[in-house]
Amino acid sequence: MTVTYTSRVATARFGGFSRLLLLWRGSIYKLLYRELLLFLTAYLGLSLAYRFLLSEEQRRLFEKLVLYCDKSAELIPVSFVLGFYVALVLERWWGQFRTVPAPDGLMVAVGSSVRGSDARGRLLRRTLLRYGSLAALLVLRAVSTPVYKRFPTTDHLVQ
Repeated sequence: MTVTYTSRVATARFGGFSRLLLLWRGSIYKLLYRELLLFLTAYLGLSLAYRFLLSEEQRRLFEKLVLYCDKSAELIPVSFVLGFYVALVLERWWGQFRTVPAPDGLMVAVGSSVRGSDARGRLLRRTLLRYGSLAALLVLRAVSTPVYKRFPTTDHLVQ
């Protein structure tokens, strides 16, 4: 579920961004603290093992292994992989943006296709546009909590 901090951002003062980062509900830290604890535990374990458990010969072997891994990591260009990642994120965002229903195209098509300047033509255009707006609203109500709170029942839709 999306957590909004819009009211807190709008009234933020000096240092407000850091206070927003430290909020727990919906925070990035809430998402990543398990991975951070796992990484810190593994790092601490390796560091303690290197400093206290390994002999001098084993330390040299470990350092050679670290240098080999560092050289092997240079073979994979990070910017190349990052480019693919950014392209994937942008493609996904654009796909989500394109699937948000907008009745504007339907309204232009109905306005240009349905002829008649009499009362029947206007009523037909208005009815079709209301159906299009209602369909978009029903879809948005199904996926968005703020829209559902604004239109919780069919009586609210009618009003």
